[in-house]
Amino acid sequence: MHARSVASAYTRQPMRTPVDLAKSYRLLNHGPTVLVSSAHGGRRNIMAAAWAMALDFTPAKVTVVIDKSTLTRELVEASGSFALNVPCRAQAGVTLAVGGLSGRELPVDDDKFRAFGLRSFPGSVVDVPLLDGCVAWLECRVMPEPHNQARYDLFIGEVVAAWADPRVFAGGHWVTDPMPDDALRTIHYIAGGHFFATGVAFEAQAAPRATA
Repeated sequence: MHARSVASAYTRQPMRTPVDLAKSYRLLNHGPTVLVSSAHGGRRNIMAAAWAMALDFTPAKVTVVIDKSTLTRELVEASGSFALNVPCRAQAGVTLAVGGLSGRELPVDDDKFRAFGLRSFPGSVVDVPLLDGCVAWLECRVMPEPHNQARYDLFIGEVVAAWADPRVFAGGHWVTDPMPDDALRTIHYIAGGHFFATGVAFEAQAAPRATA
């Protein structure tokens, strides 16, 4: 199936509500694959990233690895901002598509949003495109760490706005029981086109200390 057909299967008007920044780490704490979007100088891009995580509560911070060779890296360094979009199972095909094509392979007047028929909407605080159909979005400003960026491709971002689809994230928590639609589960990329979807949530109590 061509990526344009995949995109048409899930695109919709964004359903989102704001997430308290102090709780925005919960959007990433379970380790989902994310899509990094960026824009600068009339160009925009989106790429897949498996290595992203929450870093701090106040102010809310995230980290993400962005390779030196990518167009996203160029746009993020030039603009000082990026967004982490959290895709769902319905977007697995698109996640593979944007992860497998470099923005540098496209003409300057084209981008992966147009190439794959993806809809976007503007960020509320930073100038980044947010991907429609995702289940969470975190708008970030780069906190410059030149050594980490140059040596490890590691970027730290302060989260300045966070949003989530209220069908799957409400009251500061992911809604997992019952999950309204399996297509809305977040995904974890393994390798070779294989993903895990977020599973069943459960609670546990800490084991008691051993007695002598």
